[in-house]
Amino acid sequence: MSTANAYLTVRGIDIDVVYKDIKHVHIGVYPPAGRVRVAAPTRLDDDQIRLAVVQRLPWIRRQRKELRNAERQTTREMVTGETHYVWGMRKRLKVAEGPGRAHVELDGDRIVLYMAPETTSEQRRGHLDRWYREQLRSELPLLISKWESELSVTVPKWTIRKMKTKWGSCNRETHHLWFNVELAKKHPNCLEYIVVHEMMHYFERNHGDAFTKLMDQHLPDWRMRRDELNGAPLAEEEWLH
Repeated sequence: MSTANAYLTVRGIDIDVVYKDIKHVHIGVYPPAGRVRVAAPTRLDDDQIRLAVVQRLPWIRRQRKELRNAERQTTREMVTGETHYVWGMRKRLKVAEGPGRAHVELDGDRIVLYMAPETTSEQRRGHLDRWYREQLRSELPLLISKWESELSVTVPKWTIRKMKTKWGSCNRETHHLWFNVELAKKHPNCLEYIVVHEMMHYFERNHGDAFTKLMDQHLPDWRMRRDELNGAPLAEEEWLH
């Protein structure tokens, strides 16, 4: 069975298209960010695929909403015994209450969160979120510098923020890049993939053939990295058993 890949944007939703020797269109929505994948017969063109997606938009949006709801439902209480992910590795959380400055330390397979006594789960979560941002701030300058040189471009500004449905975004006019703070929980290969992906938008607005060719040229294993990112655990925390 032959396959080919394409990338479309329909009503603001990025669509992964895989052309196959099949008879009917199949549409799927996948965690954690609600990635939409279309398996389509090779006889269909882009406009026909867009029409098929538009016809299923209500269902696609419901599926993406359910994924976001599922992500909120997994929020834990930030207590000892939960696990969190750091650069793709599972770590057990230990909350150490005591006087002194609040901070986070990695100790083998544990994340130790030092906090004042009687702090709320929101205060703990906020402090850990700031720590994740620090992890990204320490890694992103090196990656961005590497790919500025590789692509002969300049990134004038980049920002880390919470994003519900995207790992990153790019403003093509200002070259401002945004990165999802959740990337600090994923494997470093995934972070580099997003850096390259967003910088490629300097050259190509949409995820068409030209965009794919650029990605193939500069980061040949980008599909593997993308699949690793989208296949990573949906929950930011879970209980160890």
